[in-house]
Amino acid sequence: MAFFGLFGNDAAMAANEYAGRQSATDRAREREEKRSAKRRERHHRSGATRAARQGQAWEDADRHREQYGRFGRRH
Repeated sequence: MAFFGLFGNDAAMAANEYAGRQSATDRAREREEKRSAKRRERHHRSGATRAARQGQAWEDADRHREQYGRFGRRH
């Protein structure tokens, strides 16, 4: 008849059984937060690199225009 004491106190038993443990939902949320942070970092890194390359290309073209003129003729 020990089973009669178990009915109705599921929440209390769960609190004791899983005390100090992290829920599956919390673990999934943390994993997704880490993935999101990595995704943002990759996006930032690739975007910054792309912008630097575009800026360097513009600077090179501008220097070429200053040196050779708009149509490539030397001044």
